[in-house]
Amino acid sequence: MNFYALIILPPIVFAVVFAFMFLLARATNKIAFKNPLNPNGKLKAYACGEDVKEHRLKPEYSEFFPVAFFFTIMHVITLLLASTPADMKTSIGITALFVAVAYISILIIFRRERND
Repeated sequence: MNFYALIILPPIVFAVVFAFMFLLARATNKIAFKNPLNPNGKLKAYACGEDVKEHRLKPEYSEFFPVAFFFTIMHVITLLLASTPADMKTSIGITALFVAVAYISILIIFRRERND
């Protein structure tokens, strides 16, 4: 496996981009404006100037999250499989690893709790 084939693997690209964005966020945090008169202002909710004392709506997303996570896993695995180089000698192993991780993730997402 040559260097180019290794660096275009999606997990390697993800790690490089993640590290770059983390370092960029840390660097820009140093130059970001911080109001000395109201240091907690960035953590408060903003609703068009209205001072919100408490959250009025509390939607229930417990049924939505497993489905959303399922589609996220499927899209990421599809992207990884589609972008894996075809001429790699280890592409069969990498593909099998991606499919196994997807299968295990789906089993974890849709597991049923037993009350026996």
